Amino acid sequence: MTPEQIASWVAGGESETLEFKRSTGERSDATIATCAMLNHRGGRVLFGVAPSGAILGQQVGDRTIEDIAQALGDIDPPAFPSITRIALEKDREVIVVSVSAGQNQPYTYRGRAYRRVGSTNQELSRDEYNRVLLERLHGEHRWENEPANTWGIADLDTAEIVRSVDEAIRRGRADDPGTRDSVELLRGLGLLREGRVLRAAAVLFGRAERLEADFPQCLLRVARFRGTNRTEFLDNRQFHGNAFDLLIKAERFLRENLPVAGRVTPGLFERVDDPLYPPVALREALANAFCHRDYAIGGGSVGVAIYDDRLEVTSSGALHFGLTAQALFEPHESLPWNPLIARVFYRRGIIESWGRGTIKMAELAASAGLPRPEIEDARGAVTVRFRPNRYVPPQRVGRDLTPRQQRVLAYLGANSGGAAVRALAAALGVSASSWTIQKDLTILRTLGLVRSSGRGRGARWELVGQ
Repeated sequence: MTPEQIASWVAGGESETLEFKRSTGERSDATIATCAMLNHRGGRVLFGVAPSGAILGQQVGDRTIEDIAQALGDIDPPAFPSITRIALEKDREVIVVSVSAGQNQPYTYRGRAYRRVGSTNQELSRDEYNRVLLERLHGEHRWENEPANTWGIADLDTAEIVRSVDEAIRRGRADDPGTRDSVELLRGLGLLREGRVLRAAAVLFGRAERLEADFPQCLLRVARFRGTNRTEFLDNRQFHGNAFDLLIKAERFLRENLPVAGRVTPGLFERVDDPLYPPVALREALANAFCHRDYAIGGGSVGVAIYDDRLEVTSSGALHFGLTAQALFEPHESLPWNPLIARVFYRRGIIESWGRGTIKMAELAASAGLPRPEIEDARGAVTVRFRPNRYVPPQRVGRDLTPRQQRVLAYLGANSGGAAVRALAAALGVSASSWTIQKDLTILRTLGLVRSSGRGRGARWELVGQ
């Protein structure tokens, strides 16, 4: 390091990775900053630089360095930052304390943990501290890589194991092991340890009856609600099974319950049906839920909920490793909470391994003209929420709506300029008279769904808020 290098750093001002201290008299605050940088992505503390950025330097003796080292020694676990002296003019020096992102986070100073937020140091809450500690221990000791006690090969769907390996070979994501023996295949997938079946194998290939008894969290909950809240069910079911079986059941439920918009393409004498949400994006959301959920939560599950105005895929657990909902839609490293499970999903070709799952969902939604999916991390669960790109008439708003009334709403939703009663009756192609359509519109206006402008036969009707 040189004085020119110091000047270059200082010119950029304090940041997440740089803090200035006028002298070593502020070494306690400097150690807090060092602790915060260890818990973030590393950085430097410069002694001898004023907060304004003026490079002052200070006189440095052997005792000065010892005092800094002693303060840094109060960081736990031990971190051993580097301490460098940079000579200036007139017997003055700048001292640089440098650290990389710590490998044993969370670090504490005098019993308190800190994180770097901009150019400030903030104390971690107990919940944040526990989360970081859990993530540190997760690499070696996590739910999926512990043995599934009392489980054997007979408790697994061996045909599903073979299908997974065959598909991985077909996609070029695995070499042919030259055998279809279940024990050898599981060993090759990293799902056996000393001959014992791991929990990840149970999640991926377990038989439903054993899973329901031993791992009730291997659960899929699906529901179709009437309206936009959870007041009334149209369909409500639960399934126990392995992840591949539950994925198939979730996709089948979506096909059976999602609204489909019909349209007639000019020049063709046939109706074209467009799904309300792109199926590939929904499959991506489901696969992510099964791969990244927290299986250690005994009462956890993956949930699929369809409302009149949205679709939600929810999984038990929280976002980890510093990821936020916004960051998931930006290029980011792939950091699965269950790497063994995610690796098998990757080999099956269900997910990619480059942290592009959520980005792919956003791209697919945009291609279909939908708004970007929403991601919510709250109340012990992660929810991916899709919203439609067109008006979807409700089935119930204070009362049940008839199919004809729903068609009236759908037509008005597709025609922003509104429509007269006669035009509505003709467009719907039903036997209902104009008087019947007028009656429907009056009911819908009472419910606050439509409004009219003009009088008599020239009156036009449109959706409220359109």
